[in-house]
Amino acid sequence: MGVAAIAAYATYLAVVLGRADGAAPAAAPYASAPLRSVGTAIAVAIALHVAIAPASPGEAGPKGERDREIAGFGELTGQSFVVLGGVAALVLAMAEADHFWIANTVCPAFVLSAVLGSVARTGYRWGFQPW
Repeated sequence: MGVAAIAAYATYLAVVLGRADGAAPAAAPYASAPLRSVGTAIAVAIALHVAIAPASPGEAGPKGERDREIAGFGELTGQSFVVLGGVAALVLAMAEADHFWIANTVCPAFVLSAVLGSVARTGYRWGFQPW
């Protein structure tokens, strides 16, 4: 999911900055780009999961306590960035910032959530312990 999120966000930035055509990014049409990039990232992550799952049939069985703990740790780590992005967007909305900047505060929060949640799961699985 982390790799799919990075690829989708990079594509999103390329599309939005390409639409700006040298002008301020906030002037570019951007509304459809985040929806498409998030939808594509979800579809790619699902497709990758379906493609990789047969290679590790042991992972498809019942999960043990440690696996549930790893998944929970990754979710908590990732969701914290969604909360931070939501708070930042709320602050921008109260400051009456342009919609472009509010949307572009929430979008990276989702990307950071996916990437850091994946990193936390991987690190925890390899021996990193939560503090």
